[in-house]
Amino acid sequence: MSRFEFSFGAQLHEDGHTRFRLWAPSARAANVLIDNAALPMQSLPHDWYEATIRCGAGTRYRYEVINEDGGILAVADPASRAQAGDVHDASIVVDPRGYHWLYPLWRGRPWRETVLYELHVGIMGGFEGVTRQLPALAELGITAVELMPVAEFPGARNWGYDGVLPYAPDASYGSPEQLKALVDTAHGLGMMVFLDVVYNHFGPDGNYLGAYAKDFFRDDIHTPWGQAIDFRRREVRDFFTENALYWLTEYRFDGLRFDAVHAISEQDWLQEMGERIRQVIGQAGGKEENNARHVHLVLEHDGNAAHLLTGNDGPTSGAPFNAPFNAQWNDDGHHVLHVLLTGEREHYYQDYCERPAERLARCLAEGFVYQGECSPLRHGEPRGEPSADLPPSAFVLFLQNHDQAGNRAFGERLTTLARPSALRAAMALVLLSPQIPLLFMGEEIGATQPFLYFTSYSEAALAAAVRDGRRQEFSGFAAFADEAARESIPDPNDVQTFAASIPQAQDRAGEWHAWVHALLTLRHAQLVPRLEGCRSLDACVLEDGKSEAAVAARWQLADGSVLSVAINLAEKDINVKLDAIARTAGADLLFETPGTLAALGRDCLPADSFIALLEPAA
Repeated sequence: MSRFEFSFGAQLHEDGHTRFRLWAPSARAANVLIDNAALPMQSLPHDWYEATIRCGAGTRYRYEVINEDGGILAVADPASRAQAGDVHDASIVVDPRGYHWLYPLWRGRPWRETVLYELHVGIMGGFEGVTRQLPALAELGITAVELMPVAEFPGARNWGYDGVLPYAPDASYGSPEQLKALVDTAHGLGMMVFLDVVYNHFGPDGNYLGAYAKDFFRDDIHTPWGQAIDFRRREVRDFFTENALYWLTEYRFDGLRFDAVHAISEQDWLQEMGERIRQVIGQAGGKEENNARHVHLVLEHDGNAAHLLTGNDGPTSGAPFNAPFNAQWNDDGHHVLHVLLTGEREHYYQDYCERPAERLARCLAEGFVYQGECSPLRHGEPRGEPSADLPPSAFVLFLQNHDQAGNRAFGERLTTLARPSALRAAMALVLLSPQIPLLFMGEEIGATQPFLYFTSYSEAALAAAVRDGRRQEFSGFAAFADEAARESIPDPNDVQTFAASIPQAQDRAGEWHAWVHALLTLRHAQLVPRLEGCRSLDACVLEDGKSEAAVAARWQLADGSVLSVAINLAEKDINVKLDAIARTAGADLLFETPGTLAALGRDCLPADSFIALLEPAA
């Protein structure tokens, strides 16, 4: 357990007492409710309320808040560590020392070894269901599972991005001890566990902060998901910084993925939060316990904020440590690959449909496609920052994730949108490029089931509003221009929408699994040991720059050898010589789609093909 003292919520002390703390700037008094008894909280400076009460783990409690107008409200603890049911129910005092860690000396793995597997805990059967599937994922070659948000949300079915109690694992998934057992089991298998956290908004049901802490929010700006959180306030900053530390210390997560941080208006908090995490993780348990621990921080940032990245392995790598974040999700890379695989051009894909091969080459060489250029989707506004100086490991690359499948009207996976041969070639590129790869659950078996947007709101009016809003969201697409077409979009609150999203093994699941396993085995054996200090050499569009879907790229690896790859996602062969891909005679073949090397011997790169070669050091 970390020795870090949290400012918020119920902290169990070793003497059998629990300290309760609440920040309530809109209240004039507050009590702790236990067994129908209202126990007064002491008013402290800066709008804090505190009480220390003799009670232990398992105690159920609420806060009773008396507002300035005399109104009384009983609410869950906004920093609840567990709920007795759902978001509207009582909170539970949790003993952070109650779980006995089997692998307390686990130090994590260097960032360069990361192969991420994003999953939805509910879809995979709760915390225990995920735990049962960890050995198979480890055998496949996955080194890190990434859990979509698990913080308490209303109902039993939700993506997790509508959470309202950021410190409490959702009770429908299991207990805090079961989540710790998931993390512990992964560590025993040599796997890391990442958690997706949401700090840009709260969900629409179960968040009572506005009733007694109006200063938590600001009314002058809004996010796409609701009221903006006011990160100008020190208490608000600390609430979320401590939440990140809580997951990393009490649950021993190996990394966090921060959702849509571009929607946080005070961007300087990101740097502050990241630096604070690095400071505490390095000191929390003393040199012997924590100083050598690998902890990884990954951003989703639509602004392509390259200045927040270093690309190194963090303070334990020996490299200069100038910024706290390891990487950002490379949405640019996804979007251009999606255009090449499907030909889609609507919505955000319109930014990538012109010269897609050229954009893919830039992604492979420099990370982001948009580095300050004007975006057609954003009405000519510039987007992004220069990223060419960052190492490839500063970018997480993927073909699918929860957003890119689930934000489609029918949640289609690429298995139903792209040619299988092209999809396998693209998968080879993702898993054998020096960028950090991510797979989405079911991708390893070629699942064809959709991943739909689902909820389980109990309030009929809210459920209807979400359903109608979801359908209206697609009115700008040609296929949903009329109301009848929009009515066919699945209702998020229907339990069948959730059930339809569970991936199932198909007839050719074994072939997909073998393909992924072979690629990951090769990555771990041949690339990972050489990725430290990897740098891009060049990338180009093939067929003398005329191809619309064929690209070659080269990187110099740590031992001086050069990784060369080429991919052709067109439905036709192109004319290209082997020396346009590998510049050194005698390059070793690492991987190919069947027949690619032989075809290159005839100056041809086949349709839907991929090849990777390793050139010896000069």
